[in-house]
Amino acid sequence: MSGSHRATDYPPYQPMPEPGSLTPQQYYYGEQQQPYESYAQTPDGYYEAYEQQFQPYAPEPADESLYAPVHEPAYEPAYEQPAYEAEPAPLASVVPAPAPVTGSRTAARVNRRKAKKKRHGKAVMAGTALLITAAAGWYTVGQDGAKPGLAAADGPGPEGVSKPDQPAPAQGAVQAAADRRSEAPAADRSQTRADGSLAAIPGLGASFTARIPAETTQVVVASGQGKDTDRNTVTLWTRTPEGRWLAGETWQGHNGKNGWTTDHNEGDLRSPIGVFSLTDAGGRKSDPGSKLPYAKDASFVVSGTGFFGDQLAGSFDYVVAINYNRVPGNSPLDTRRPMGSKKGGGIWLHVDHDGPTHGCVSIPEDKMAQLIRTLDPAAHPVIVMGDTTSLAA
Repeated sequence: MSGSHRATDYPPYQPMPEPGSLTPQQYYYGEQQQPYESYAQTPDGYYEAYEQQFQPYAPEPADESLYAPVHEPAYEPAYEQPAYEAEPAPLASVVPAPAPVTGSRTAARVNRRKAKKKRHGKAVMAGTALLITAAAGWYTVGQDGAKPGLAAADGPGPEGVSKPDQPAPAQGAVQAAADRRSEAPAADRSQTRADGSLAAIPGLGASFTARIPAETTQVVVASGQGKDTDRNTVTLWTRTPEGRWLAGETWQGHNGKNGWTTDHNEGDLRSPIGVFSLTDAGGRKSDPGSKLPYAKDASFVVSGTGFFGDQLAGSFDYVVAINYNRVPGNSPLDTRRPMGSKKGGGIWLHVDHDGPTHGCVSIPEDKMAQLIRTLDPAAHPVIVMGDTTSLAA
């Protein structure tokens, strides 16, 4: 150890008393324990030992006042809330509604607080009326589409080749399409009766309708699809005693290769447009039961091929002469031309050969035989022929 320091004598070792030799009070509170030396610093810097005697522990009496109960003032609420009582619902049938307040600012406030009336009912009524109107319009269009008219049952096939004939009733939807194209005022479809009769032949305009003789009760209508097309449809119409018209079957047919014309000339390959009488029939085959004068003749023969390779053989097996530039009451083979040879002639209804003609109108063989059996001189039959646009004039 460095520095100057005098040696200190420590007291001799004294063993601690055995735990069993002391009473509990002496053991825990130090009663009769030997004093021990403590050291304190002297003025000259040295430590001196001093004796300190532990005093027996004497607990202080408890202060009973510390455990006295505290009496606090009872809590008093500032106010008491009355129990909730539900108000009875107003009886509209018993309590009359208050009279409206008017003439003051209070009335204005009351009026502002009034609930706005809902207008859903009017909107629903308006929407319902609109739906009913649209449905009625659809029904009118649908009914209009179901009325008869004049049109082909199918479209044109390859040029010069017809499709297999498919007879169909004239009162079809395709005929209504022709009515809409022609817009003939005489064909009032709304006048259709339960028997299917019409007041006028659909597709025929006023001028063509007026050219039909009053005594005529059989009209063959050959209607071309276009001014320059060689396809057409043929329908036989019959007039009833009341002056109404009933349609028969509709057949596929051909006409002149170059279409239709109002000024037919020899070799123009167009069929004449107009109204022509039908008075004479004939053919290479025997009479199928014609009411018209029928001339069976071997001269009704043709051979070779048509414009598109179609076979012409058998085309004149059945023939009905169209009275264009010819003398009625004679065989269709009669070559007389009242208007001159330049205007052409020999315009017939004959058997179709699946191709266009030089100016005639052709329909399938079985339909041609049926037509010959049906035409009656007493009915003064005529043919109305031309494209749909021209016939609607």
